[in-house]
Amino acid sequence: MSQSPTIRIAALYRYPVKGLSPEALETAELETSGYFPGDRLYAIENGPSGFNETVPRHLPKVTYLMLMRNEALARLRTRFDDTTHRLTVEENGVQAVDADLGTAEGRAALADFMKGFLPQELRGAPRVLAAPSGYRFTDSRTGYVSLINRASVAATEDLVGAPVDPLRFRGNLYLDGLGPWAELDMVGRVLEAEGGVRLKITSRTVRCAATNVDPQTGLRDLSLPKALMEELGHADCGVYAEVLAGGVLRAGDSLRVIG
Repeated sequence: MSQSPTIRIAALYRYPVKGLSPEALETAELETSGYFPGDRLYAIENGPSGFNETVPRHLPKVTYLMLMRNEALARLRTRFDDTTHRLTVEENGVQAVDADLGTAEGRAALADFMKGFLPQELRGAPRVLAAPSGYRFTDSRTGYVSLINRASVAATEDLVGAPVDPLRFRGNLYLDGLGPWAELDMVGRVLEAEGGVRLKITSRTVRCAATNVDPQTGLRDLSLPKALMEELGHADCGVYAEVLAGGVLRAGDSLRVIG
């Protein structure tokens, strides 16, 4: 590029438990070749999957409880403490779970709650899985960090004629300063943050029916992938990136395109 756009980190989010609610962050410290910190540390297995925590391999997201098929999960509000590994879950403003996911007893408590919360959607006994070192329960094998261009989200509002909450896309970094869909043409480019982080954009993110679910109400009220495909010829919104160099990301920091 002869002139790079001014890109700003509008917000940072993590999802400690796959399929459950996001947590906003002010800062995040990334490690070289690592995942986004605190993201997709746990997943809730929907019946036996054969996942091996000793020798983990990436499994399809339908293995786990997730919004694409289990939209009621969006009605839950969760908080996770990094130090204690304690997860609290609220349903309709009332605390339903308070469990240490670092223990077998705590993971069993969350699984038992899901038995009562989603009884008709379980293919077998749910089990809470903890990601072993060097592994995360991401949708993509290379989904180390997920970036969402808020201008692209705004453009989808024009396509569907309705407000679209950016959190439908469940990303880690929400960016301002790019034109609509500009991120899709940046595969192979490198973004450098003020805190030293370098992110290489590796692939476009193909969207699924999870984006149809309102993250506040849990209602399946839009058809975003269908609208994208009909209007643009693809269902992509956002990109994945790998961490070439670690450092600190802060909400409000700028990014520059290098290389």
